[in-house]
Amino acid sequence: MRNAAMSPARNPSRPSTTVVSVQAPGRGTVLAFDFGEKRVGVATGECETRLAHPLPGISAERSDARFAAIAKLLAEWRPARLVVGLPLATDGTAHAMTLRARRFAHQLEGRFRLPVTLVDERYSSVEAEGLRRNRPRADAIAAQHGVDSAAAQLILQQYFDQRDPPGR
Repeated sequence: MRNAAMSPARNPSRPSTTVVSVQAPGRGTVLAFDFGEKRVGVATGECETRLAHPLPGISAERSDARFAAIAKLLAEWRPARLVVGLPLATDGTAHAMTLRARRFAHQLEGRFRLPVTLVDERYSSVEAEGLRRNRPRADAIAAQHGVDSAAAQLILQQYFDQRDPPGR
């Protein structure tokens, strides 16, 4: 699993605050997830356009229901890659949700045999909530898809923005 937020030494217990270039397929769909214990935000985007769009989130506390909903999304969108937001403390250290998000990413990779990239999501939910309050269009998106999916959209857009430029 590729972690765009990990240090070059790849020490999983101490991710760096900088994000390294992310190599990814130049074509195809990417699905992103903002993992939560009660809800999972979902977004999609195409490598060619490098634009992220929110999808309806998944409201499932039970793991089997959550993965069944994800399986349906994968069958519909047929992604080339998955992205999972990695929640970190403001100083970059891991906490309980960091470990849960890593476990979720590993489960996705193991169950669906797709490459998974972790992206530092430190402020994505806060930013999504702020956008919702300050921009009517963002508020409409959050109302339709939920703040979690708006956060997944920000995570995926960050992934696209940090990737190596096309043709490199």
